[in-house]
Parts: sequence; C-alpha cells; structure tokens
Amino acid sequence: MKLLRLKITDPKGFRSLQAGFEYQFHSEWDLQEEQGFAPFVCTGPNGSGKSNLLEVLAAIFYHLECSYLENLPDTFRYDEDTNPDGFRSETAIPDGFEIEYLTKRPKDLVGEDEQVRIRILKQPKQAPQWHLWNVASNDWEELPDGQKIRRSLLPDYILGYSSGENEILSLPFFKMRFIQFDEYWQALKQQLPYPGRPESQLVYLDTGFSQAILLCNLLFHGADAIKPFREDVKIAELKEFRIIIRCSIIIDEFQLDDFDPLTQHEKAARINRLRNQNKGESDERYRELINNEIVSSHPALVAIEEEASTKRYRVNLVQLLDGNDTTDKVIPRLKRCATCWYLDEVSDTLYLDYLINDSTRQAFRENFDFEVNQSPIALFQAFQVLLTLNLVSASEILKKDLYQSDSLYVSETVPTLASDERIMRFKNVWVTKSDVGEPVLLKSFSDGEHQLLHTLGLCLLFKNTQSLFLLDEPETHFNPDWRANFVTRLQQNFNGSNDHEMLVTTHTPFLISDSKPENVLVFNKANGVVSVSHPDYNTLGASINKITMATFGKRETIGLRVQKMLDDFRSRSYNPSENKEQLITEINSQLGDSVEKMLLLKTILNSMEG
Repeated sequence: MKLLRLKITDPKGFRSLQAGFEYQFHSEWDLQEEQGFAPFVCTGPNGSGKSNLLEVLAAIFYHLECSYLENLPDTFRYDEDTNPDGFRSETAIPDGFEIEYLTKRPKDLVGEDEQVRIRILKQPKQAPQWHLWNVASNDWEELPDGQKIRRSLLPDYILGYSSGENEILSLPFFKMRFIQFDEYWQALKQQLPYPGRPESQLVYLDTGFSQAILLCNLLFHGADAIKPFREDVKIAELKEFRIIIRCSIIIDEFQLDDFDPLTQHEKAARINRLRNQNKGESDERYRELINNEIVSSHPALVAIEEEASTKRYRVNLVQLLDGNDTTDKVIPRLKRCATCWYLDEVSDTLYLDYLINDSTRQAFRENFDFEVNQSPIALFQAFQVLLTLNLVSASEILKKDLYQSDSLYVSETVPTLASDERIMRFKNVWVTKSDVGEPVLLKSFSDGEHQLLHTLGLCLLFKNTQSLFLLDEPETHFNPDWRANFVTRLQQNFNGSNDHEMLVTTHTPFLISDSKPENVLVFNKANGVVSVSHPDYNTLGASINKITMATFGKRETIGLRVQKMLDDFRSRSYNPSENKEQLITEINSQLGDSVEKMLLLKTILNSMEG
C-alpha cells in the first residue's frame, strides 16, 4: 500500500489543517526509483500540524471502514435520506477530502496489473465516490457500487501508535474499538453468528494491547525476526505467562429485555398466551414468567438463586467464544495451547497458564496459524476480541456521545476497569534477558524498553500485510543510541519489503539523518496556514548539528543556561582590567567542551595576542 495524494476539501478544514491543504506523497517516478522500506519522517516545530496529518488519514480510513461495515451499532446510524453516507456526520472527520493510493489488486477485480491505483472523492454532505485508474485509457473510471469490492481495496490494516498526552490520533481508533465491542455484544444478545475476530481493520497500540502484541511476536517468531528485541532490550526468550478471563457479568431484570430476540408483534403474542394460561395472576407474576422464558431460550443466561426483591442474572459474556474442546472457537484453542488451566466456578473465572517451550509454540501455531505462514495475526485477533470485552462497563449514553465526539482526550471519558474487574487480562509475563541472571517480569521494564517493544512489535506483527502505519513520536523515551538505530530496526523488521506505508512524527535529528530529503516532511505553521516542504539540503547522512541548525533553527549546541554563562564570560573578557589568563582558567574549570566554548577561548586568546 502506498499513499499518492491527500487533499482536504472540507470548507472548515480539519484541526489545524486548513481547507485546501494538499500533499503529494509519491510520484510515479518516486515509486519506480524506490528501493526497500523508507518511512515518511514528519518534523517541524511543536504545534505545526504534524500529528494532524496522521489523524486526518486515520479519520478518513475510519470513515471509509464505517461506510462498509455490516454491524454498525444503532446509535451510530442516522437518517440516510438526508445524509447519503448512511452514518452520522462527525466533526472529528473531514466532510470533504480527496485521497489517492496504490494497493494490491484483489482477486475479485479483473485486471493484469499487480497493483491498482485508487482515488476516493468525498464532497461535503455527499457519499464518497470511488475511481479506478484505467491504464488502457489513461484516465479514471468510476468503480461500480459494491460493498465487498470496495472494502477489499482498502488497506489491509490502519495501525496507530501515539506516545503523547494529546490523543487526537487515537480518537478514530477508540471509536472503532467500541464498534468492535458492539458487534460482539449485539451478536451475543441476539445469538447471531460471530466469526471470532473483529470485522474492521483499525488497530491502535496502547498499554491494553501492548502485551498482546509482544506475546504474539515472541510465540511465533524465531531468533532472527526478534533480533532488535535481543540486541537492544536484551530479551532472550519468553518463559511463562498467564491469561485470566472473567467469563460472566451480573445484570438485573431491567436489562433482561436486551436479550429478548422476539419482535414487538411476537412479544405481544407471548403476553396474550401467558395471560390465557395464567388467568388472574399479578403483573409481577407475568413479568417473572416472561423473564423465565427469555432465560430458558438464551444459552448465555442463568438466573441467580437468591432471596432479593430484584432478581439478578448471570450473563456468560464469552459464550460466543467458548465451546467444547473440539470446536474452533477462541477459548477452546487457548485451552489446547495451555500448559494447564483451571475454572474457578465461584467467581466464574478462567485461569490459563503457559510455560513456554517448543511444544507450546507448536501448539499455538497449529491452533492459530490458519494460513500456514508463521503469522501471529490470528492469535492477536483472538486477544483483540477478548481485550475489547473490557469495554463492557461503558453505558449506551457514553458510547453514543463518543461516536459523535471530536474530543482531544478520549481516555478521560472511557472508563478503565480495575485489574480484577477486567474481562480479560495478562498476568505474570516473565522473560529472560541476556544481561540478567534471573527471569524478569515484563512490567519491570523501563518506559524506553516498553516503547521499543511496542513500536517495533507492531511493525513485526503486521509485516506481511499491505498496511498504513501511523506512528506519532514513537521514540520519545529512547536513549540517543536507540534513536540513531530506529530506522535501521524498522528496516530489519520489514526485511527489505516496501509494500508498507509509514508516517512517523519526530523531533529527533537521527531519524532525519537516516532519510532522504524526499522522505522528510518539514511542517511550518504561519498565520494559521500549515505548509509542508522538503529540506533544501541532503539529509541522508547529514550530521546532527547540521540538521538541528537547518531544520529546527537551533544554532547552539548547548543549553540556554550555559549559553548565558558564556555570554557573561564574554562580557568580562571585554573589560581591560580583567585578567585574561585567570578568566580562561575559570572557563575551563566550570564548563565542559563545546564548539561555543572553544570559539570564546579562541577570541580571548586572539585579544591577548593583539
């Protein structure tokens, strides 16, 4: 997947990106000359719009995904007669845009070229229009309607990561996560078929999903694939981990109606039937009889026997994922891979323990590697479904508000369950490190170690897909050595493949020094207008000082405090009564070596010779 062009045609613009903002990512010449993987490195001053470019791409593909999802929640939809998109117009999505990209030709689309060029135009208050580039006629032709073919032309996955407090990039991903939860929740309540994996392709890496990604990589990939983990973080191997699944939740009788599959007409017929069978009973008795029928007809419901005025019921939340040992559902597969497992019937909690050896790895490959290509994505999707169930505590009102939200801080509204209240969680993840004698608990790693494992792990997990990677400042916690190696580590993960598109925002000169000028996007914001340009010098191999001066406008190589000290020393050197030799001794004793210090000393020595 390769981005070609983006333009915002919404009259309101998008965030800090003004209406008419346009950028050409690749030309045909660029693609012919391109060799191997190279990310777009987005840089520039704080607040110049770098993160907004990543967010608008995430928002556009979220918008397109929602257009073709089969299981959108009812609170998401709205009047299709007045809004042809078929779903709610949102301020967090541009209402007008143009986007072009290359993607792999799907099997259902007739043609000889391996890749196809797609153009999607969305005018305000209109549905997106899809066009396909016709090589024979050298022109665009409109792509015929069809949900299946258009979905197949979207990127395999849209993958996001952000290290900052400003969560604008995560907003479309969090919305999609709730849509994925509602897809499962609706299937459970109505006893509909469920495929065991999310329908949509947006994946966001945060602390809740980071352990899942790392475990998938360590279970499936060999020593060569996880070489960056070994060299930088010193991980030798995965030793053991535990999965805890709280299988059920408690609801009261007022929530029971949600699990009633009957239509309004069928419900009325049931009431008449019960009244004829139980004449003279009270309304409370009829309510009880209806509840009994709902529970008896629903395999996920069980009444709790207790002497309370309001009855409560237990919902087997993972019922669509569970089954006997011979089924191909998620939980039986996890059990078949476990060293041992135990169901605590009092709390209805399932504990699965894994001691990692060759047999354990083989079990995971046999149960989750459907395409026999050593890909851990199927296992990750199983974890993804279970982790998404942790959103069960979110109310319908909160979800409805979230779908319409343009909030910059999602985590303030999304409830976070206490550890022992979560539906699914990992625990006791132990690994060995080559520089430590005893196994180490994963939670004891430093912020930088976690960030390296997260960002590189996301790339390693999806390396065999045609996906769009959006990484917002992925190296903020890295030491200088790791920052200098980051682009190399990414290239090692992708093993030379250039089928991926990646945008990385950064303030790190090392990433710029490892990139050609055409892959460096320098953002600037003046008078409310965001512009993007390429450096006017060869960035590939340029020194850190050169990049700091030319791209960030920072000529000094020292901090402001020391700069003020040097200014004071310089002022003293102009005083005729100042002892220059003592001043030089004082400067050398107080300050370390720097270009600025050496220039000042040279100036003082020249004045002494004069």
